[in-house]
Amino acid sequence: MGGLLGFSRTVDRINTVIGRGVSWLILVAILVSAGNAIVRKVWSISSNAWLELQWYLYGAAFLLAAAYTLLENEHIRIDIIYGGRKRRTQHWIDLLGHLLFLMPFVILMIWLMVPWLERSIASGERSMNAGGLILWPAKALLLAGFVLLFFQGLSEIIKKIAIMRGLIADPHAEGGPHGAAEVVIDPELLAEAGFASPDHPVTDEMIDHPLDHNRNATDAAAGRTGRAPGTRPDGGPRE
Repeated sequence: MGGLLGFSRTVDRINTVIGRGVSWLILVAILVSAGNAIVRKVWSISSNAWLELQWYLYGAAFLLAAAYTLLENEHIRIDIIYGGRKRRTQHWIDLLGHLLFLMPFVILMIWLMVPWLERSIASGERSMNAGGLILWPAKALLLAGFVLLFFQGLSEIIKKIAIMRGLIADPHAEGGPHGAAEVVIDPELLAEAGFASPDHPVTDEMIDHPLDHNRNATDAAAGRTGRAPGTRPDGGPRE
């Protein structure tokens, strides 16, 4: 298992470097978009190549960072069933999901994309838009993204098995993106909201609220005057 964990750590390091690096492509795409807009408005000069370059940059950031997103456990998940389960059950759900859904899908996409990319390179396929870019680099990015996702999927499977066997710590055990976060109640804010009674279902703790002091003092004074607690001096109920 030690060799597999070493492989997993290597994959994690590579995808971390790639994922963090390609995030800067979003900034480059924004600069290209802004520059293209300024040139078009000021000098009435534009080209489809600039527009397609933005698509390339956004696509590269999205595709090449998919594996890093999986590493950070940040992919969108519907937590109706997952979120309320024990952590070990969540590990089983993740493991079976990787084995039965993620990996078969990724392998299928790689298998279909290799000849698809080869045909694009051989034919010199270009965009159908006037002045557009060649298309095979975009298709190569798509294939590269799935290759990285494949290796990251293997890494996650290895880590899930190791975590369930107690060989390594769970990196998302506490406060993870999809973990059950501990609810911390601020007593002052809770008191200001009026939930100051120890019998209130929101809290089992006595919360000191200024209004309670006033009511306690009024009830004590009422006891000295023979008036029933919880009533006004005129005998009516206190609101």
